[in-house]
Amino acid sequence: MEASRGLEIEKKYDVDADAVVPALEQAAGVARTGKPHTDLLEAVYFDTPAHDLAGRRITLRRRTGGADAGWHLKLPPTAAAATAGGPAPRTELHAPLGRPDAVPDSLLAHLHAYLRGSVPVPVVRLETRRTTYPLYGDDGVHLADLADDHVTAERLDGRDKGTSAQGEWREWEVELVHGGPALFGPVEELLTAVGARPAAHASKLARALGTGKAAAKRSNGAAPDDGARGGDAGSSPALLAGKRAPAAAVVTVFVASQIDEILAIDAAVRLEEPEAVHTMRSSARRIRSVLAAYGKLYRASPVRRLRDELKWLGRLLGEPRDAEVLRAQLRSQLADLPPGEGLAAATAAVDHRTGEKFDAAYRLLQEALGSARYFRLLDNLEDFRDNPPVRAAAVTSGRKAAAKAVDKGARKVKRSHKAATRARRGTDQELALHRVRKDAKRLRYVAESAALVRGKRAAKVAKAARRQQKILGRFQDAVVARELLTALAGDGSDPAAAAVYTELLSQQDAIMLAAHAKYRKARKKSRDLFRRGII
Repeated sequence: MEASRGLEIEKKYDVDADAVVPALEQAAGVARTGKPHTDLLEAVYFDTPAHDLAGRRITLRRRTGGADAGWHLKLPPTAAAATAGGPAPRTELHAPLGRPDAVPDSLLAHLHAYLRGSVPVPVVRLETRRTTYPLYGDDGVHLADLADDHVTAERLDGRDKGTSAQGEWREWEVELVHGGPALFGPVEELLTAVGARPAAHASKLARALGTGKAAAKRSNGAAPDDGARGGDAGSSPALLAGKRAPAAAVVTVFVASQIDEILAIDAAVRLEEPEAVHTMRSSARRIRSVLAAYGKLYRASPVRRLRDELKWLGRLLGEPRDAEVLRAQLRSQLADLPPGEGLAAATAAVDHRTGEKFDAAYRLLQEALGSARYFRLLDNLEDFRDNPPVRAAAVTSGRKAAAKAVDKGARKVKRSHKAATRARRGTDQELALHRVRKDAKRLRYVAESAALVRGKRAAKVAKAARRQQKILGRFQDAVVARELLTALAGDGSDPAAAAVYTELLSQQDAIMLAAHAKYRKARKKSRDLFRRGII
């Protein structure tokens, strides 16, 4: 059964045992407070023995009592999800109670990238006496709830660190229902006036385990990791010193953002959600491209291993993605043709051939995502982020290194473009244009990284490179479609479909001609931009 999904936006406060809940209707925007009600909740939290989930601000629990009894999985917020005037929302997934010792598969699918082969076990049991105060607006809308929690914690993992000091406590939570984040300010004024303090722990689990907010970490100019490991900003480090940041910091920040993307999209790939494979593949390619462009900053061996493994992952992602794109493209073109016996036969043949390829490729991908090799790649990516293998003598300006990397990429695109203009029409030219597309894509990714310190100029180069890549992508899609259609037409098993294949082949030729002409215009438009680079 698929897990239900929602967003949780809340703020937590530490509060003394004798604190009195204030008159919440005095907060601006709150018209009245509903009748409070009390529930007795028992929750068992699951994690690895090393607390890998808690370390990323992920909580997995099975809770009984209250209106939402069941399994709950809370994923960490991201910086991109931050709301004005309030905390970032967290995704919360729910599944039915089921067995007390078996985490539902619908939730485990979202955890494999973090568990990496480990099995979650019970680590903490919490008993909570919760009194909930509903807050309503003038129009009767249920704005938020204040939860007054009296908590008793019991460690289940054989460790007692922090239990004696933090085995019992009281806390308040303000969680939005239909209200906006602007509500937090007025409510917080009332709570702090009676002694409430911003919570020192990200969750009840963190407090029960005796772990506070993560210590600040700095690496080559990157700011502390304030997100999944203790704050609200996501796990990517921020860039210190802005445009004056060292080159390794630029790479660290960019690579970290792509690691976050891979981890966040992992579950969607496993669940075969639309565009998930494309997103993960793009992130893997971005990291590979940036590691190649800035390779001289690092020791060669670890970077080479990372790039090789990312290439392996990209190849596995590429097979189902290419089949998915081909099927969608041909289905769209078939849908525009007049109905007939030949159309039905051709559609069935295209669906069978592309579907067969997609299914086989996805099976291999799913196997890979459960392998030790994939989990080791994730470990190595995070180790690169946290402990970059920078050469001792590789301290250089980020602006200078970024400019060189982009200019080098632009020169490579120029060379591949010249080769394409000299290539003979037909297969040679098609292969040459495919090379231009790949070089433009690499330039785009490097320019995206350079935008961290080079701003608008680098962004313009990235945009121009993306445009060329997209145009030539349509050209290449038509080349691939032509290969499939030629094979189907040559099969000769269904003569009624022959005319349809002929029409579709004609369409591919037209698409290629149009894309080639559009590319020449885009190339001319960006020629000066690429020549000047971003220096």
